[in-house]
Amino acid sequence: MATWDLSQTKHHVLICNGGSCMRKGGEEVTVAIREAITESGLDDYVHTTRTRCNGRCEDACVMIVYPEGIWYENVTPEDAQKLVEEHFQNGRPVESLMTHRFETNGFVRTIDTKPGILKSQKAKK
Repeated sequence: MATWDLSQTKHHVLICNGGSCMRKGGEEVTVAIREAITESGLDDYVHTTRTRCNGRCEDACVMIVYPEGIWYENVTPEDAQKLVEEHFQNGRPVESLMTHRFETNGFVRTIDTKPGILKSQKAKK
């Protein structure tokens, strides 16, 4: 297994490869994002990791970018180039795909994002 030198890494991208995301093109999204990163010459600056379910299945395919704490929804292979150019090259998250952003006291939903269910609420049902 390769051990990457992360000393130049600016972004860590978590791409959901859980069940719902895979049914919505998770594999294709993973490949497209990685290809766009390589084509843009950002391999040393953007590290990607496939994950299992991230718990926002209605938002499939989900992509999360750190250190910013940006959650993206409904990502398709066609979105890859725009995400790489706007977010990773120009530092501007793609608002139209964003569901959450980390701020000082936690994650904040964008206006149209479904709130989901807190575990404490789910246990009461």
